[in-house]
Amino acid sequence: MTPLPMSPLTSPMTLTPTITVIVLFAALLHASWNALIKSGRDVLMDTALVAAGATTVAAPLLLFFAPPPLASWPYLLTSIVLHIGYYLTLVGTYRAGDMNLGYPLMRGIAPLLVALISVIIFHESLSPAMWLGIAGISGGIISLSLLAGNLHSGVRKVMLFAFANASLIAMYTMVDAAGVRQAGNAPNYVLWMSFLEGMPFAALVLWLRRRAFVAHARLHWRRGIIGGTFSMLAYGIALWAMTKAPTAAVASLRETSVIFAAFISAFLLKEKLSFARWLGAAMILGGIVALRQ
Repeated sequence: MTPLPMSPLTSPMTLTPTITVIVLFAALLHASWNALIKSGRDVLMDTALVAAGATTVAAPLLLFFAPPPLASWPYLLTSIVLHIGYYLTLVGTYRAGDMNLGYPLMRGIAPLLVALISVIIFHESLSPAMWLGIAGISGGIISLSLLAGNLHSGVRKVMLFAFANASLIAMYTMVDAAGVRQAGNAPNYVLWMSFLEGMPFAALVLWLRRRAFVAHARLHWRRGIIGGTFSMLAYGIALWAMTKAPTAAVASLRETSVIFAAFISAFLLKEKLSFARWLGAAMILGGIVALRQ
């Protein structure tokens, strides 16, 4: 299979210490907006608020950023459809179980799928150390759910939603990685994507629950603005990093957000933080070290 064309921004593809630190910051932002959603009373409403918040924050910035080139629009539009599915399965996962069960499952499976797809589609070459790092991060992430005392009678439903969500994460990650490279400019692509992708999902929720959503937005609009900003920055940083480093490495590093989520869920949401979860965190840190070899 012929690899997808790369922009000049992608060479050389190296996971430098600076990129590592920046992506870890993006991981913190990602965990934070997920905690905002999970801590609210209505996951569907808050997810829609975050989506609308990203659109609201991106809108005025479009005056200073031109639309990305036409070659990137098929990727951008495909990503919007995939993100709607992502939001729906995210809501389903959080309704079915705790954040410290669903979040690690969603984020742990996705890097493995991204790694396999990136080798096939992008023809990216991953060293043995990178494969070891990806496996360590994913294994550690998944263990945070399955080995940390989170199993219960409803776990099957959580796992089904989480696997569907992870599959969508892998798909939109690869689509956007290709799209941002076609665009040749990460900020332009990310801002236009953030502006466009929030509207369909928010409109869907508004259509389904108009009065409730309007009332919820009046009370919690700040949550949407903060969450939307964090969401846009977190994903924007990840896509920028994918123009500088291998997609699979960045995707795996980004999912270290589960470490931040574990502490957020323990100290803010009062969810259990067991020894097994510390062990999973250690595996993730080991994977980060391996990625940097």
